Amino acid sequence: MVLDKFSLKGKVAIVTGSNTGLGMGISIALAQAGAKVMGVSRSPSDGTLKAIGENFSYMVEDLGSIEPVKRIIQKTVEKFGRVDILVNNAGIIKRQDAIDFSEEFWDDVLNTNLKTLFFLSQEAARQFIKQGEGGKIINIASMLSFQGGIRVPSYTSSKSAVRGLTMALANEWAKYNINVNAIAPGYMATNNTQALRADEKRNAEILARIPAGRWGTPEDLQGTAVFLASQASDYINGCTIAVDGGWLGR
Repeated sequence: MVLDKFSLKGKVAIVTGSNTGLGMGISIALAQAGAKVMGVSRSPSDGTLKAIGENFSYMVEDLGSIEPVKRIIQKTVEKFGRVDILVNNAGIIKRQDAIDFSEEFWDDVLNTNLKTLFFLSQEAARQFIKQGEGGKIINIASMLSFQGGIRVPSYTSSKSAVRGLTMALANEWAKYNINVNAIAPGYMATNNTQALRADEKRNAEILARIPAGRWGTPEDLQGTAVFLASQASDYINGCTIAVDGGWLGR
């Protein structure tokens, strides 16, 4: 049956940024589809644990450097026996006019959003190859993987790079039955967009551009995440799927 291809029963997933927002929503979705999930975030994922239960565990790690990368894979294997899915969701954003943008803001964003994403993907791929059964990597991109945005030069750079890196890794790792794809969320009601939603003028401008007429929610990403994590997407490689309420089509 076709619905069986969407099942994640027996699979183990790692989701970064699992304590809130999109990461919490994706963790819940993967668990509901049958996976065991290891969450990784800077603060405890107690809310996600409460929502999922025994099929969820979490680690508190700072993904601003690659120091915890090997430990994340090792502890997941120790806890659940294997790794089948990696969702690179953790990310940060810094807003400042480009003319004044600081080196600190640049490095902070690129380190979390791109450097750690790559090296965690690399370590997960090594584990997938060792297991010999392939795997799934899902990167969380952005509308700014396609557009320039304003006042977020490091974020735009990182998310444009995530889209390109998704294609590059897919090219190299498909031969190992590793699928690397990305989801580009539209304007989502999360911590990262709190400042935008609080700005009455910008909020109105954004809503006027979204054909769906609303900000997205973590639940809006759940189906796409399960699809890309499952057998149903086995012949999809290097794609970035926009879940944006029609923003890019406007």
